[in-house]
Amino acid sequence: MPNIVVLVKRVPDTNARIIVNGDRVDLSAVKWVISPYDEFAIENALRHKEAAGGTVTALTLGPAESDKVLKDAKAIGVDEITRVWDDSWANLDSNGVQSALAEAIQGLGAEVVYCGKTAADSGAGSTGPGIAERLGWASVSNVIDVAFDGGITATTPAENGSAVVGISGNAVISCDKGNIKVRKPNVKGIMMAKRAQVSLVSASAPSPSVSIVSHTPPPAKPAGKKYEGGSSAQEVARLLRDEANVI
Repeated sequence: MPNIVVLVKRVPDTNARIIVNGDRVDLSAVKWVISPYDEFAIENALRHKEAAGGTVTALTLGPAESDKVLKDAKAIGVDEITRVWDDSWANLDSNGVQSALAEAIQGLGAEVVYCGKTAADSGAGSTGPGIAERLGWASVSNVIDVAFDGGITATTPAENGSAVVGISGNAVISCDKGNIKVRKPNVKGIMMAKRAQVSLVSASAPSPSVSIVSHTPPPAKPAGKKYEGGSSAQEVARLLRDEANVI
């Protein structure tokens, strides 16, 4: 029976208004949630367990505030919740994140890992493939459907259609929305999650080679222009062609 790990990340709510205070993003008033694509990863991990048995462990990298998203995953149905962190990791870059997660995954004895195709905050899409490379495992990305009939069969987008990929051995599977319908927590799951204990594990990470110098908001959009009457048609057409580049 497989030992399954699903990665979850704490990110700002995608509906939150992000503001820049000074030269840094101010997240003090933001609601934090599980990164949306990670919900599809959780669903596929649970379906894998239902088809083949085993256990599902939700793993995150982050400070104590990240326990909330682990308990949200527990409410949905994962068996164990684990966090990897060191207080010296305040400025980890993607290399450090992937290295620490790969070490934690090895320590958990995982055989297959599910994760979202990209995180809602960074949008990099590098975590799944990067962990697979560090572990020496197969990597399958942008998975829109998974079947478990004597093994793992994943469907991914391909030019002019879809590709069906058979997966054997250890693999990191990065999940997209596709045909996957995410289950919701029930009252029993929510109550169990409140009492659940988060396991804290340690790992090593290389010093960051990339650092954020400052944040700046995107430039404000220019004020709109309003025209009335047929006599303005030629000028509107010119602006749509020369300024808006839509015709």
